[in-house]
Amino acid sequence: MMTHASDRVLLYPDGKYRWVYEVNMLTNYTTLLDVWKVLGISIFVLMLLFVAIAIADGNWNADSLLGMASVLGIIAVVMLVLGLVGYLVYAAISGWKYAVLFIMDEKEVTHQQMPSTVKKGQLIGALAILAGLASGSPVTLGTGILAQSRMSMTSVLADVERLIPSRRMNLIKVNQLFAKNRIYVHNEDFDFVYHFLLTHCTKVKTKI
Repeated sequence: MMTHASDRVLLYPDGKYRWVYEVNMLTNYTTLLDVWKVLGISIFVLMLLFVAIAIADGNWNADSLLGMASVLGIIAVVMLVLGLVGYLVYAAISGWKYAVLFIMDEKEVTHQQMPSTVKKGQLIGALAILAGLASGSPVTLGTGILAQSRMSMTSVLADVERLIPSRRMNLIKVNQLFAKNRIYVHNEDFDFVYHFLLTHCTKVKTKI
């Protein structure tokens, strides 16, 4: 039986590791980079569409190429600025931070983002209850808080194809073919979580 619960990675009586991480959206900008990446892919697809149209019309020449590049450049700048503004508005609404509960065992890892009304301290308290530090009615309250997921994503470790660690951002990217999970972990437990995932993600070949 556990003796305490915190934001450290701890093994619970049900055989699952759990921990809490509070993402500071001003200093940890990985979400913004993901937004820009999606926008970049959209711009690339738009470029291919323009090229296809130009080829079909028979207007494929240096002038059309230059004009297309200028238009796409303007669109790219506008989209990147809008992405930044949208991110900052969302971050401000969220109080510049959001709490995430992570659950990991030998088969899967879950990223469970909480609503802005649920704070890190509440999650830690709920984990303490889950660990058996309290009894009676508070158990219902504690498990209820843990169930208030705003967004949840689970990666089956046997299907994970690549792990990308970024210790500076306290982030491990857990990537499958059509799913990209984001696992945040504090420095003290970073190596443990990363090597645990390496051990159980049997498809991962590039371990960097």
